[in-house]
Amino acid sequence: MKYAIVPVTPFQQNCSILWSEATMQGAVVDPGGDVARIMRAVEQHGVRLEKILVTHGHLDHVGAVHPLAEKLGLPIEGPHRDDDFWIQGMSQQCQMFGFPPTPTFTPDRWLVDGDTVTVGGETLDVVHCPGHTPGHVVFHHAPTKLAVVGDVLFAGSIGRTDFPKGNHGDLIRAIKEKLFPLGDDVAFIPGHGPMSTFGEERLYNPFLND
Repeated sequence: MKYAIVPVTPFQQNCSILWSEATMQGAVVDPGGDVARIMRAVEQHGVRLEKILVTHGHLDHVGAVHPLAEKLGLPIEGPHRDDDFWIQGMSQQCQMFGFPPTPTFTPDRWLVDGDTVTVGGETLDVVHCPGHTPGHVVFHHAPTKLAVVGDVLFAGSIGRTDFPKGNHGDLIRAIKEKLFPLGDDVAFIPGHGPMSTFGEERLYNPFLND
């Protein structure tokens, strides 16, 4: 599984492009905005997009989902249904953060813990990690030890839990009981900032030390 990271929106959200080197078919994960920038990266890497994957319903991760899906006729997979209230509240999110209005959407497939999604013939495991939002999911590609974790975990930090239906205890449990067991050598793409590994965060992340 190959990947490219495209920072989008004023929040510099890490939109990810994932693809199979064998088929060059891929997916865009969390297209929060800046469709033209995302498409330039897709074309630069020669990827043929087949779907959109979504980790959670916050605006900086989903702001371009509808326009991109409509432009290219792509199906949308994720997040977990518990984030539907965030997606349906897109207009309020746009007003709150000063973003231009963007249409809401309904995923073609809601995801639950233990599901799998395919990208270019490769299989990624779906891990439901509530806490930052109740319906947040993580995508894990075991063969290449890569995870796309959205706003669950960052290099040296963790996701905020002061949003509606956020829960700090749920977030810590998800990180320690669902993500860390995947292996210290798993590298992850966070929703913001630089990549890290689960092992690095398990040892040195100050928010996760007992």
